[in-house]
Amino acid sequence: MGRRITDKVTWVGKIDWELRRFHGDELSTHRGTSYNSYLIRDEKNILIDTAWGPYDKEFVSNLKKEIDLNDIDCIVINHGESDHSGSLVELMEQIPETPIYCSVNGKKSLKGLYHKDWNFVTVKTGDTLDIGSETLTFVEAKMLHWPDTMFTYMSGDNILFCTDAFGQHYASEKLFNDKVDQTELFEEAFKYYANILTPFNKLVSAKIKEILAMNLPLDYLCTSHGVIWRDDPVQIVEKYLEWSDNYKEDQITILYDTMWEGTRRFAEAIADGITGTDEDTTVKLYNLSKTDKNDVIAEVFRSKAVLVGSPTINKGITYATAGILEMIEGLKMTGKIGGAFGTYGWSGESVKVIAEKLEKSGFKMPVEETKALWNPDEEALENARKFGEAFANIANEQ
Repeated sequence: MGRRITDKVTWVGKIDWELRRFHGDELSTHRGTSYNSYLIRDEKNILIDTAWGPYDKEFVSNLKKEIDLNDIDCIVINHGESDHSGSLVELMEQIPETPIYCSVNGKKSLKGLYHKDWNFVTVKTGDTLDIGSETLTFVEAKMLHWPDTMFTYMSGDNILFCTDAFGQHYASEKLFNDKVDQTELFEEAFKYYANILTPFNKLVSAKIKEILAMNLPLDYLCTSHGVIWRDDPVQIVEKYLEWSDNYKEDQITILYDTMWEGTRRFAEAIADGITGTDEDTTVKLYNLSKTDKNDVIAEVFRSKAVLVGSPTINKGITYATAGILEMIEGLKMTGKIGGAFGTYGWSGESVKVIAEKLEKSGFKMPVEETKALWNPDEEALENARKFGEAFANIANEQ
C-alpha cells in the first residue's frame, strides 16, 4: 500500500523485515531494510526506482493499486543495482515502451544486468525534465557508490531522491526519520556509511559540497533504503561531511582470533595496559571468529587506532583475521594507526603478515609488533601490558 509523502509524491516501495544479509553475504542487515520507490503525480506521472527482484510481482501488483501502469509517463532509475532495478523486467513486460531515464553508465549497468533493449533516455548533471507544475533536475553522483549513480531533484516539493546516499538498512513502518528510534537510526546510518561509502570519502565530500553550492531548497531526502529524512534533513548531510573527513573518535579497538585462548589472553593484557595508562580512551575487544564482520568494520571506522592479533597457522594468520584485513584494505580507511600482536608455537609469522597488511592499507605503524611463544605466561602478559601502555601513549600523540 502506498504512503503519501506530499500531495504529489507517494512512497510505493517494499519493507523487507526478514533480510539479514545483503550483497550476497557481504553485509549484515540486523534490522532488515526497505527498497524505496516513489511515484510522482503531476501532468506527467513519474516512477522513481523499483524494488528488488524477489519482490517484483508484489511490487507491480501494489503499483497497479496506485496507478494504471499505462499512465506512467516515464521511469527514473537513479542507480542500476539489482535492489533498485530488480522489478523492471516484470514492470516493462506490461509497459515496454515507457522511457527509462538514467545516466550513461546506468544504461550500461541495466543492459548488462537484464540484457533488454528498453527505451533508454540518458541524462547528465544539469539536465531537466518538465513534468508539469514541477521540474526534475538530474545530478550525476559517480561512485556514491556505483559509477552509474545519480540523484534527482524535484522542485516545488524540494525533494532530493538521493538513491543509496544518506540511507540505512533499517526496516520500519514509520517511514520518516522523526518517527523512529534515533539511536537505532544513527547506528544503522553509521554502519551503512562505514561499510559501503568509506572508499569514496573524497568523492562524497566533493559531491555534497557541489550540491550545497547549488543552493537548492531541501525539505526531504528520499533515500533508497531506510527512512526518509524530513525533520532537519541537512543533519545527515552534515554527518556525511564529518564521516568523510578522516573520521575517528577517541577509541582503540583490539581485534583478535584465537585457537587455544592464548591470543585472547594476550589481547586482554594489552587492553589492561591501555586502560591502565589512559582511563579516558574507549577500548573495545572483538573476537573476529565470533563477531559480525560488518559490526567490526563500523568499530574500526570510528577508532583512532586498531590492534590486530592472530595465532600463527601454516606460516600465516587465521581465516577470520585474513578476512577482516582484506575488508579494511578495500575500504581504504585513512588517518589511523595500527599495531600487530600474536601467539605462536614454533615459527611465529602471523605478526609480520598482519603488520604488512595494515601498512599496505594505509595505517601508520609506529610500534614494533609483539608476540608470545605458546600460552603466554605472566612475564609475557606483563610484556603485553607494557606494549598496550606504549601503544596508548603513541595513539594519544597522533
